[in-house]
Formats: sequence, C-alpha cells, structure tokens
Amino acid sequence: MIANRRRTNKKTSTLISYICLFATAGLTGCGQADPTDKSPVDYVNPYMGNISHLLVPTYPTVHLPNSFLRVYPERRDYTGDRLNGLPLIVTSHRGSSAFNLSPFQGEEAELRPVISYSYDNEAIKPYAYSVYLDEQQVAVSFAPSHQSALYQLDFEQDKPVFLSINSRNGALKWDGKALSGHQDIGNHTNVYIYLEPEVAPSDATVLRDGKLVEGTTAEGRNACLVLQFGEGTKQLRLRYGISFIDEAQARENVVREIKDYDVAALQDAGRKIWNEALGKIDVSGGNDDDKVVFYTSLYRTFERPVKISEDGRYFSAFDGQVHDDNGTPFYTDDWIWDAYRAHHPLNVLIDAEKEEHILHSFVTMAEQMDQFWLPTFPEINGDSRRMNSNHGVATLLDAHVKGLDGFDLEKAYQAAKGAITEKTLAPWSGAPAGELDAFFKTHGYIPALRDGEQETIPEVNGFERRQPVAVTLGTSYDIWCLAQLAKALGKNEEYEFFLKQSFNYRNLFHPETHFFHPKDANGEFIEPFDYVFSGGLGARGSYGENNAWVYRWDVQHNIPDLIQLMGGNDAFVKNLDDMFNRPLGKSKSEFYAQLPDHTGNVGQFSMANEPSLHIPYLYNYAGQPWKTQKRIRTLLKQWFRNDVMGVPGDEDGGGMSAFVVFSKLGFYPVTPGTPMYSIGSPVFEHARINLPNGKTFEVIARNTSDTNKYIQSAKLNGEVLDAPWLSHEDLINGGTLELEMGDKANESWGIAAPKG
Repeated sequence: MIANRRRTNKKTSTLISYICLFATAGLTGCGQADPTDKSPVDYVNPYMGNISHLLVPTYPTVHLPNSFLRVYPERRDYTGDRLNGLPLIVTSHRGSSAFNLSPFQGEEAELRPVISYSYDNEAIKPYAYSVYLDEQQVAVSFAPSHQSALYQLDFEQDKPVFLSINSRNGALKWDGKALSGHQDIGNHTNVYIYLEPEVAPSDATVLRDGKLVEGTTAEGRNACLVLQFGEGTKQLRLRYGISFIDEAQARENVVREIKDYDVAALQDAGRKIWNEALGKIDVSGGNDDDKVVFYTSLYRTFERPVKISEDGRYFSAFDGQVHDDNGTPFYTDDWIWDAYRAHHPLNVLIDAEKEEHILHSFVTMAEQMDQFWLPTFPEINGDSRRMNSNHGVATLLDAHVKGLDGFDLEKAYQAAKGAITEKTLAPWSGAPAGELDAFFKTHGYIPALRDGEQETIPEVNGFERRQPVAVTLGTSYDIWCLAQLAKALGKNEEYEFFLKQSFNYRNLFHPETHFFHPKDANGEFIEPFDYVFSGGLGARGSYGENNAWVYRWDVQHNIPDLIQLMGGNDAFVKNLDDMFNRPLGKSKSEFYAQLPDHTGNVGQFSMANEPSLHIPYLYNYAGQPWKTQKRIRTLLKQWFRNDVMGVPGDEDGGGMSAFVVFSKLGFYPVTPGTPMYSIGSPVFEHARINLPNGKTFEVIARNTSDTNKYIQSAKLNGEVLDAPWLSHEDLINGGTLELEMGDKANESWGIAAPKG
C-alpha cells in the first residue's frame, strides 16, 4: 500500500465497478470531573439498555477488554429488588455467576449458599463495581483484572462475619490459606477458582442443608463453604483468580495479576486499560448524550469474544484438551451470526492483530473438532451451532480482502467449505448434510413445508423449523464468500462453481410481488401467503425471527442484481420506503406474540434484529443517498439513547453496538467481504480513528447537528468525492474525509450508481 495516495477519477470508477462486481439511568462512569476533562471511559453508561422493550436486555458488565473474567449484578432484571449474592465470574454472556460470594452478619440459621440482599447506591463502571447492602450494612467495592479480581467488604455492624462461597455444580475446599474449587459448566468444561482472603478466617465449615457442619470440602449442587471471621471485623479484602485449565493455574493468574489488596489501584489500572481501548477512536462535537451512546456502544464491542489463553496455554472445549497457544492467544465466545455484520469489520479497522488472533482461533477450533467445520457459535464450552447459515466464512474473507494474513487461508477455506457443503444447512443443527442439503445442491433452494405438513427430515432440529428462505439467502451469501476465497487461492474451478451457486437467491424471488417467497419441493410458490405473518412463530417456517419485509433485502453480496430484480432504482427505493411505512397489520400484542424478535419497528423494519442493520444504507446503491442520511440519523435518535431503554433489542455482546459505532462515525460495511464502506451521516463534527499501523483517519463534518444531517459536498484528502463510498484502502492509509452538512437534502450529491 502507498501512503497518502491521491484520489483520482480512475480510482472512483474502479471502486464503483468493484461495488457492482461484489455486489435516563444516569452516567455511572462520569464521576465529578469537569466535562472538558472527561476521558472516553467517563462517557460509558453500562446501564444503557438494561430494560428491554421486549427482548433480552443489555447487561452492565464489569470487565477489561475481551477478558474472560466478567461480572454483573445477579438479579432478576434491572428493576429487580434483590441481589443474589456477589458474582465472582460469569462464564457466558447472559449467563449466571459460576461462583458466588455472600457476606453475612446475623444468625447462623439464616445462612444460605446464595444470600438475597436488599441493596442501594449501586454504581457500575467498566472497571469498577460498588454497592451498599443496606439491610446488612455492608459496603462492597470490586475491581477486575483480566483473569482475576479483588473484592473489598466494609462492615458497619459489630457482629461476627460469615462469608458464604458457593459453586452451583462442583466442589470447593479450604486449605488453611485459600479456597479453591471448580464448577462444571457443561460439555466436560470446568471453571476453576483460587480465592485468598487478606486475613485468615477463624474457622471454615461446610453449609449443608441449611446447617453448618465441620469440614473443609463441599461437593455437588450448591456446594458451599463458609469462612468465619470474629466480632470486630470491619473490613475484608479478597483476591481471587479464575481459570479454565485447573486450580493451580487459577492461583498463578491471581498471583501474576494482583500483587496486593489495593482495590483503588486496581480500578485505576483498569480505567487506564479502558481508556487505551476506547481511545482508538476520538470524537468531538455533538452533545454529551451522543458521546455516551457512542462510547457505551464501543465498550460493548469489547465484551466478546474473550481471550482465554493463560500463560501461553488454554483449555479448548472443542476437543477437551489443554493446548499451548504458541504465542497466538486463543479467543472464543463469539456469536458470529450477529458479529460478522459489523463487529468483526470494526475489529479489522481498529484492532487488526486481535482480529487475526480471533480468526486463527476459528480455524484452530475447526481442527480440534470431530469434523473440520468452521464454528458458528463458539462459546466457552464449545460450539453451540445456533441460528442459520455459516457466516464465519464472511469474517475470513473480510479480513483477507482488507490485508490481514495472521491465519492460514488455505485451512480457513477448507474449514468454511466443510461447514457449508458437509454440515447440514438446517438451522440450530450440527448434523452432517442430509436430504435437505442434497435438495439444495440439486435445486438451489431449501424447500418449505406447507401449513400442516409434518417435518420428516432428521437433521432439522426438533424444536426448530427449516427457515427455508433465510437459509437459502444466507447460504447464497456464504457461498459467494467461499467463491472469493477460492479465487484468492487460485482454485478457479471451485470459484466458478461456487460463484454460480451464489445466485441461488434468485430461485426464491417472486417476479410479481418482488419478495423472496418460499417454494415447496415441487418448485411451486406457497399460496396463499402473507409477507408479514405467514411462517408461524418467529416466521421460522419461512424466514427466521424476522418476516419477509426484512429478508427482502438479504442479498448483501449482490445488491445491484437485487435492484435489477425489483425493476430498477425507482422501484427499489419505493420498496424500501414501503417497508418503513408499512403498519404492523395487527395490534402490538398480536404482532409481537408471533414475531417477538421483530422489534424496534419503523413500519416493518426491525432495528432490534441484526439482519436489518445494512438496510438503511441501501438507498446509496439506488441513487438516493440523502435518504440513507435521513434514515440513519432518525434510527439512531429513535432507538439508541442514553437511558435504561436506550437499546431496541437483543444486543448480543457487540453485534448491534458496532452498527452504532460505525453509523455515528458516518460509514458502514454493508457487505463484509468487500473492502468498502457505505457513507451515511456523521453525528460528530470531528472523529479521529487511530489506526493500528500508526496512521489516523479523520472525519470532519462541518456544521453537523440534529437538523444538519444532509451531506452537501465532500472531499477525500482534498479531492472532490462525489460517490457515497469509501474504500478500506482510503481508511487504512490514513487521511481525511471532509463533509459539508446542511439541513436540506442535496439530492444531487453521491447519486452515481454502481456500474459494471
């Protein structure tokens, strides 16, 4: 790459051709600092989105970036009146605590493995947690490191102190100095703990069936040890380490990371680590709420995947073995169906080395499993094979075309090829390919069942449905990605074979309605059919979580062809407009009873579900980028706010939040697997991306505001830019995008349609 390469008309033409070819809870993190002195982490509000409109809410997670020691308050939900003990580690996003700590002063008969607390004055920052257990009169302070953490407990009552430590399903023991043990978290995977109090207890006993009994070992369900401290104890500090390898490694982790019992110092270290991570992007202009939404979203992109290497080793649930990482950290807990769309492209842009390590881990997982298939939902305890399609191939291609090479491309291709051609395409299934897949290979689509027709194909998960349109469309994109990898590796015959299959979406396009419409095994469109409500619960009999109005646009890899199928730019734009304007069609209670994941509605558009994330940018491809600018700003303002309901739906640990990060910066990766971004409408007057190669890319949006959301003119590195696209080369080489913003649409800017 050549730094500061001048933009030319030829470059713009080439890029356009490429496009066608590949076709309020309060600020808990702000403290009392003067606003002008705030650093990025001060704008993070972990409570944003903790009350969901309907789906799973966000969690106020305390952790360091991509570290596996994560905690959040364990309660029924944000409005839950009681805390269930104090968490020691949450082993998966949305999971409960593997180990639990419960301080207590009172009658022994009231001891429980996990004590329910009344609480007040809770404060959460990414690097710190504090709460007051008001009935117990105990002040709690917490600080995390990467694989270890520290609690400080301050007691106000003059009573003996009990500490109840619980493993939900495992074993604990006390050796006179420290507590250690494990919990089984499924699939032959254990999480281990080593916990060391600063002051030795006066006694250690076992809590069994509500009674204290002599002993220093507890096993089974709710295994519980109780450490007792004498009357007059006013403060206890406990450091502990977590491991997925063994108890000895848990001890090594805490000894390595926490030298003493200074909570404030550990919090300060965590704050610096977070500022370094969030400081990869600097923004100015806008208001404080804009910055809170931006940096909170960026913080959530560091929640997963997690790095589980410990002193150069890691336990892999994919083969049940401990491995040397050979200098490349191992990552897991990555819900790729969500993350491929914007989360992984964001990593490529701001943290390329980490993304290489993640993709190297994907390939390693495939090598470790019984079949050499790319994972779909790799978690701490293995691949859960959730959702539909195999979009890990898109993450591989996206990294490759953007210049990342820290993984074996040949192995990656073979693992992706196996996942798409040898594993069944049936959703939520890890079974080998079967009858359904043979039909797809022959006919180019997944056949749908008619109402009342029973499922007979064994590879379809018992509680799921085929999702025939969603799988056909998603697999067409995956196969296109596979074709591009084949081409990059010089496998020209395979490239041609897969490229032809990447047009399979056409097989379900209804020429009269211009929707993707399910067909039966005889090739007949299923009629009658309602594009809002047909398909049963979650529309899974035809689509997947979202209805036909969302899946109408699920051809990320060939948008120019989709435009032509719909009859050209005007028809395409009209169909987009109709989606945003189409009413629910039933009462909210009836609509969401059938389509509970299809939330965050603007008409039939669903801001709360990831297949919608690219849709607002599609106006750019049909010659009306001003509508993308308007729509993006409207959606950000409507659905992403600095309050406890400020996220519209399932935020699965960074997937949706990455959309917010990109969109507030002013561009978005519509098609992962192509080195280009679609321009939207920047929220901030000035944004600077501090790139991994030491260069910077800046976005200057003059006069931008809530009303001045329309691009009047643009320059890239001083040269006129008249198309709504940026290449990855533009960004990674460093430079400046300058936009003049106004309150009325300039309908002539950026109208050049892709040619090819």
